[in-house]
Amino acid sequence: MRAIEYEKYGAPEVLQLREVEKPTPKANEVLIKIHATTVTATECNFRRGKPLMARLFTGLLKPKLKSLGEELAGTIEAVGKDITDFKTGDQVFGTAGPGFGANAEYLCVPHDGVLALKPAHANFEEAAASVDGFLTALPFLRDTGKIKKGQKVLINGASGSVGAAAVQVAKYFGAEVTGVCSTANVELVKTLGADSVIDYSKRDFTETGHRYDIIFDAVGKVSFSDCKSSLSPNGVFLEAGIGMGILPQVLWTSVFGHKKARIAATGLRSPKERTKDLILLKKLMEDGKIIPVIDRTYPLEQIAEAHAYVDQGHKKGNVVIRVIKD
Repeated sequence: MRAIEYEKYGAPEVLQLREVEKPTPKANEVLIKIHATTVTATECNFRRGKPLMARLFTGLLKPKLKSLGEELAGTIEAVGKDITDFKTGDQVFGTAGPGFGANAEYLCVPHDGVLALKPAHANFEEAAASVDGFLTALPFLRDTGKIKKGQKVLINGASGSVGAAAVQVAKYFGAEVTGVCSTANVELVKTLGADSVIDYSKRDFTETGHRYDIIFDAVGKVSFSDCKSSLSPNGVFLEAGIGMGILPQVLWTSVFGHKKARIAATGLRSPKERTKDLILLKKLMEDGKIIPVIDRTYPLEQIAEAHAYVDQGHKKGNVVIRVIKD
């Protein structure tokens, strides 16, 4: 089978298309024929080996994992003898798990992995593109931010993968949503349901005088200090692009003041919790309440070009890799 592998950190060209052995599922695994996956900003960071702090998880001198790819959608081709909740032929979507590996034609995923039946009427590319943003935005807003109906919520980076999902999640919970994005993406963010949109090239949202119950920085471009005056008296600042600068603020505000800075390790939640949210995502997509945003689609053999595009930092929603055409 074809798979994308890399053995050293660096530019997109370190990604190589290779022929490798097709995996065989263990008793507690399903074998998925992958139709679509994505390229995320996180995966580009892993490929580069930057920031250096990330190498504590990915490998100090060279990558521990040979293949990237977290989101996936495909068809179950075989099941292990202990599998009872899926069958051959099921169309599924979800994540590859901590071992990644979805940049390939086939992948084995354990029975307790994060998988669900693909949303009806969504194609494989749409299904794959929906997962990461939603599974990040939902727990940030629902569990960490404690979002409530009628609250005023600002999403910074509202046109990216996480931001686009966050706008829709916040609207699902009945919030009044303001999105912040570039000029080129204003209309997109409006179509996602934002009640108002701020073009950051024309206005700084921290200088408008408006106050928000939740400010969710989906791209790690602003700080709690920047946003403190724009928070309501008991407002919460959430940061998805977690850097070292946010940690002291989280610790300080946990003890002092009414305005809080908070982070969430959404990817470290249990597979059971994440699968429950994935099933909710399936329902919301079928109900038309969550719409995946796809910027560009590349074939598997052009994954280096896809990484180069994501490296530019201007993608709208998701960049999809078509492994097998629907």
